[in-house]
Amino acid sequence: MSQKVMPERGPIGAGDRWRDLFGPGARGPVTVLAGGVSLYAINVYLTTSLLPSAVAEIGGMELYAWAMTSFLIASVITSMLVSRTLAQRGPRHSYWIGLGLFGAGSLVATLAPSMPVLLAGRALQGLGGGLLAGLAFAVIRRVLPERLWKRSYGLLSAMWGIGNIVGPILGGLFAQLGAWRGAFLLLAVGSVALALLARRAMPNDSTGGRPGRIPIPSLVLLTLAATAVSIASIAGLSPIMIVLIIVAAVLMIGFFLVERNGSTQVLPAGTFRRGSVLIWIYLSVAALAVTSTVEAFLPLFGQRIGGLSPLGAGLLGASLSWGWSFASILNSGISHPGATRAARIAGPILVAVGLAGYTVLQVEAAGPVRIGLWFVALFVAGSGIGMSLVHWLPAVMSSSSDPAESQQAAAGVNTVQLIANAFGSALAGLLVGVGGPGIIGSAHALGYGYAVVGVLALVIGLRGLRAASSRRG
Repeated sequence: MSQKVMPERGPIGAGDRWRDLFGPGARGPVTVLAGGVSLYAINVYLTTSLLPSAVAEIGGMELYAWAMTSFLIASVITSMLVSRTLAQRGPRHSYWIGLGLFGAGSLVATLAPSMPVLLAGRALQGLGGGLLAGLAFAVIRRVLPERLWKRSYGLLSAMWGIGNIVGPILGGLFAQLGAWRGAFLLLAVGSVALALLARRAMPNDSTGGRPGRIPIPSLVLLTLAATAVSIASIAGLSPIMIVLIIVAAVLMIGFFLVERNGSTQVLPAGTFRRGSVLIWIYLSVAALAVTSTVEAFLPLFGQRIGGLSPLGAGLLGASLSWGWSFASILNSGISHPGATRAARIAGPILVAVGLAGYTVLQVEAAGPVRIGLWFVALFVAGSGIGMSLVHWLPAVMSSSSDPAESQQAAAGVNTVQLIANAFGSALAGLLVGVGGPGIIGSAHALGYGYAVVGVLALVIGLRGLRAASSRRG
């Protein structure tokens, strides 16, 4: 194994403790990794708070939904180029590219005189964001020793919870002050600051090998699938939505076939081989990521069913992310093989139980006690996502002894999550429409439907554990 793959980078220490992540040699890289994810996460939640104020000033209400769709599609595209960018540029310059695109997009959004220009800025942000989120997974192996991988994944997961808190607060504050442009400017400044830190903290070496050809067929199929499902998610319950989801599913099947039989792939070549453990890990990550998209409708249900204020409803939506972050941090120190297997199984069970419990509690004229139990049930569901993911993600990097393939596998996690989020958003919209027109019916359809996805995640996880045991045997 090349010395470039897993450097110790200074006296990090012999233990596996949280403080080791912030010791000499690890502090700088970890800050860059966490900063990149937090920029992405804060931007997602901040933008949803700012858009009404932006539209009121520059117009373009008919393009409102595309502010998120353009960002997501652009993120999917660059998430598939993370491994190639790292191989060519190395960690430092790869982060500069991602932060440069994200910062430029934030600046364009700051100065946007119209909605089309704002959408262009959002697309640039997405191109940078896809790289930043993918680099966080792929670079861990390059800059941290293996004993700190789970801790670092726990920290990165916590950044999403922080983004779910900081994003709406910042967005609401700037919107309240009538200065929505200032929020995007703050993101641009944050990008510059993180780029300066990356110059000092990130290694400048590439993997030394020549990157393969760009997997154009896979890129085209996956981008078209993401586009179709993203449009479906904003189309509402209609024949068009159903057709777009079917088209996206067909395109995904085409993607899998190309990945399995093509000479160049987005995911590691061994992903679709018979007996592969990696495919089951990716499917487990995808199923858990789909369940997380339920949070998009939680504020709506909180206001319409529970009569919560916008702030209270926002906190209800954030409770899933808080549970996710809490469980990720709490479980990142577990290393015993039996305990990690138990966490991977218990996680989806908690997701299913938490979402089913939350749904049972959805009734008209809910009182304070019942509303309090909503928060508890969603926190439990989020905890299930976090405790399972924090053990599945390091398994991706350990799936191959080849450093290049392991890096490609780690970068693929972000692509899998982004696609799962897109499909999850479309599925959520479909279930809400099927359960309507009443709000209680919509809440029940979404909650029970996603509890079933939690059960599916359990079945997939058990299959993945069996595949891993067979390989060891």
